[in-house]
Amino acid sequence: MDLRLKGKRALVTGSTAGIGFSIAKLLASEGAFVYINGRTEERVKKAVAEIGGKVEGVAADLTTEQGAEKLFARVEKLDILVNNLGIFEVRPFLEIEDAEWRRYFEANVLSGVRMTRHYLPRMLERKWGRIIFISSESGLQIPAEMVHYGMTKTAQLAVARGIAESFPASGVTVNSVLPGPTGSEGVSTFVDGLAKQQGKTKEDVERDFFEHARPSSLIKRLRRPMRLPPWWFICAAKQPRQPPGRRFEWMEESSGRLHSLEFLGHGAADVSQASQRASKLIRHLRRQQESSRSRLLRGYR
Repeated sequence: MDLRLKGKRALVTGSTAGIGFSIAKLLASEGAFVYINGRTEERVKKAVAEIGGKVEGVAADLTTEQGAEKLFARVEKLDILVNNLGIFEVRPFLEIEDAEWRRYFEANVLSGVRMTRHYLPRMLERKWGRIIFISSESGLQIPAEMVHYGMTKTAQLAVARGIAESFPASGVTVNSVLPGPTGSEGVSTFVDGLAKQQGKTKEDVERDFFEHARPSSLIKRLRRPMRLPPWWFICAAKQPRQPPGRRFEWMEESSGRLHSLEFLGHGAADVSQASQRASKLIRHLRRQQESSRSRLLRGYR
């Protein structure tokens, strides 16, 4: 597919593995120059080598101000910013100390705020930019086993919405996407550790999780990071521009899981024309991304 991203410069934070890695790889395949970010040189170099193409790595811990400044010194300007960096850990609410609340807010929320605050002004000057916050379904369905994580994912939605509302009709769109439970490297490592601790198999732990913690799931398994549904493509594409508040929903046929995407950004004055462009792109994504087996249900304002 051609999302008209050739020559665009993109940064995906936390992109050495999992969803971030998958997004970076797909952006590179669309002709964008992609900055890969992670905390260690070793993991960044490995990811860069695996992706290939026009890719550059920046090792920096973006959960800190010092790490952010290090990245800013290397990456001067961007067209596309994907705030994917995030941490998680299962912990009962009564055992979460103040320091942990601060650490989670710094990593999952403030890291994206710093990136956006730094790169947004130049996007506004050029009247084009794409900012995407990778939130989570946990932002709406708060997990009792990690309330602090759910809090940060809800905060991301508020931040993205507020930024989009602050700069209407600017040519810069700001969106959030909310993936469900995904078998990323971090999640897989956590499940493996839990399995060893409980004397169970990884499959048993995963089955117990969906039976007790996520009983509403129809797929009853972790999603594979490389099988990304069409929502993030629409957010990153050069066209179409979308009217504010436009929401699309689609059902993943293989699992019955409902996905939704709200366009918080700024659209053409002609709402009808913008909607027609969106429909055309989505039809194209259906054909090209058949493996994801996603079906658009409806769009509404």
